[in-house]
Amino acid sequence: MPVDLYNVIHRRRDVRAQFTGAPIPDEVLDRVLAAAHAAPSVGLSQPWDFIVIESERIRSAFYEHVRRERAVFAATLTGEQAARFSRIKIDGVMESTLSVVVTYDGERGGPAVLGRHAIADAGLYSVCLAIQNLWLAATAEGLGCGWVSFFREQAVRGMLDIPDGIRPVAWLCLGPVTHHEKIPDLERHGWTRRRPLAQAVHRETWQSACWLRPPDEGRRRLDEGR
Repeated sequence: MPVDLYNVIHRRRDVRAQFTGAPIPDEVLDRVLAAAHAAPSVGLSQPWDFIVIESERIRSAFYEHVRRERAVFAATLTGEQAARFSRIKIDGVMESTLSVVVTYDGERGGPAVLGRHAIADAGLYSVCLAIQNLWLAATAEGLGCGWVSFFREQAVRGMLDIPDGIRPVAWLCLGPVTHHEKIPDLERHGWTRRRPLAQAVHRETWQSACWLRPPDEGRRRLDEGR
């Protein structure tokens, strides 16, 4: 059983507050990006690019944009939900060592991308696989990775001179961390709870009863997010 792989999967966290700001050795960053670039892609189109950002000026501009978007979301909340959200840190843009923005080029490999004719979003899914590879590789290297989703695509395009037609999919904060939390932040703050695997697995059709076989140790660990 490939224990190391499962261990990395269960240790992975969306990191916000644990970044140290220490440098990332060039060879480590190269390995992490190479793992991302090794992801499968529809029609071998490899529709991703990786923009590595160390500039404090650019990261500061993005951080201010994130703050404004946080305020927009906060204004939609009331009561206890608003109080909980006020305690949740949503980014590590300035604390992390650097950022990696992952983009999607829907024209790459075209006009006939093998396997994409029936599912237009297959290329976007491929980019998400590259992001997951990057995230797991970072975790294996002892780094933290945090996906910041409080942004407007057009704003990030302007900050990074991204051409029209190229979508910024993820702004990832990356760097050494003091530790990885055992419990995901949103669970620790009482925002939501992870759904058990038994409630997510169906047999043959959606309408069938969920798979209720007693969980073994592997599935129990997955349900608990460990």
